[in-house]
Amino acid sequence: MEKHNENLDDHNMVDENQIFIERKNKLKAIRAKGIAYSNNFKPKNHSIDIHNDFDNYTKEEIESLESSAKQIVIAGRIMLKRIMGKASFITLSDSTGQIQLYINNTIENYEDFKTFDLGDIIGARGEVFKTNKGELSIRCSGIELISKSLRPLPDKFHGLSDQEIRYRKRYIDLIVNPDVKQTFMQRSKAIQSIRSFMVNNKFLEVETPMLHPIPGGASAKPFATHHNALDMQMYLRIAPELYLKRLLVGGFDRVFEINRNFRNEGVSVRHNPEFTMMEFYACYTDYNWLMEFTEKLIQDVVQTICNKSTIEYQGKELDFVKSFERLNLVQAIVKYAPKYIEQDLHDIDKLKQYLKDIKIDTNSPRLKNAGIGALQLALFEEVAEHLLWNPTYIIDYPVETSPLARVSDTNNQITERFELFIAGRELANGFSELNDPEDQANRFKQQVLAKDAGDEEAMYYDEDYIDALEYGMPPAGGCGIGIDRLIMLITNSLSIRDVLFFPHMRKK
Repeated sequence: MEKHNENLDDHNMVDENQIFIERKNKLKAIRAKGIAYSNNFKPKNHSIDIHNDFDNYTKEEIESLESSAKQIVIAGRIMLKRIMGKASFITLSDSTGQIQLYINNTIENYEDFKTFDLGDIIGARGEVFKTNKGELSIRCSGIELISKSLRPLPDKFHGLSDQEIRYRKRYIDLIVNPDVKQTFMQRSKAIQSIRSFMVNNKFLEVETPMLHPIPGGASAKPFATHHNALDMQMYLRIAPELYLKRLLVGGFDRVFEINRNFRNEGVSVRHNPEFTMMEFYACYTDYNWLMEFTEKLIQDVVQTICNKSTIEYQGKELDFVKSFERLNLVQAIVKYAPKYIEQDLHDIDKLKQYLKDIKIDTNSPRLKNAGIGALQLALFEEVAEHLLWNPTYIIDYPVETSPLARVSDTNNQITERFELFIAGRELANGFSELNDPEDQANRFKQQVLAKDAGDEEAMYYDEDYIDALEYGMPPAGGCGIGIDRLIMLITNSLSIRDVLFFPHMRKK
């Protein structure tokens, strides 16, 4: 028997390679006796249900129950093992939690059991009881090995603390860090909550292509690939927007898609090359309706998952009770960076100087030919965006940075567009949709010129989308919400990698 199988601490004393060899030898012996990885054990119970059913019983009350009412068939992973001569205790972990098993030498294969290791997946049958100390346990009448664990689990006291290993080997992280599993349970519930909210508001869930002949719907650098059979360049979707709006042309009034997007850009605590968004479109609405609807949606999800509307994020309160504040770019700059004078923010030369003062290159492809609106946006992103803590809508974006949004009826330099910021990061982007095919064609042409001038994130000209608009699209509003960033808030996670099962990492 391995030295380390009495306690997880012993992993520190035995070389992992030696442990691996010892366990391989055990597996060899198991194979010699028959099937090593069997698939004939069918559990009937989960630890959480056992606790829910029996935790409130006293030791005597459980003993008085009929034997048939106490029978348990459970499977899971050995997380702790204590051998005490003729009797032993195991902490068993399944997908719902943990429970203690009691095994004594009256079971048929007790000697085999003593060779089981931490991490092994086992099946057990027995009766529920409570120990003299009041711990709910299962007195095993039978136990068997289901899957042999060849590699040792991390030390139980130090856990899996190396952040990079936790991301690269998420399966180990989930085994030894219960809080991580809880994060992903909350993620799943939040997505279910979003889906229910949308369906209850008469939106139809749809699916659109992930391989696009022309990347569109956002300003981003795409991943390119080649389709051999069609012999054509294809791109992984950067956004589903243009396909969803084709459905509005086709006659659907309200559609949404919970989708994976791919952008060939940087990796950071808030960016991953592939990420999840929910985009939705509603005919005969505008950006004011969208802001009200998005606010209700996010408030509903937070309340549903957190059971409260004021939550803590990274040690600071986030208030989802109040109506979300609305500011335009200039108002936000003046409020959060008051050293800038409002009238100066309408002067193109002073704006350029402000940007140069904070080391922003105004001769870059993105800003070289920028107008006042784009320069205001660049300044906002540097001096105010990160300070927007409680939910805040930044509204009325410049036309030149909003190629798919409808122009305001009162000011042809701005669009009916908003972005929602929470905890200093963008969470949603929405606008009254541009449904004028001639205007849209001209906007695409401007994007092509920007791309030719070196802006890699500028949009392509999508001729088929223009064709679709020429058949007539109803006035509509559309919005995209970053699911991963919303989950970060709900689960109090600092990095987007904490809410993705398998985040992308650099090669070792």
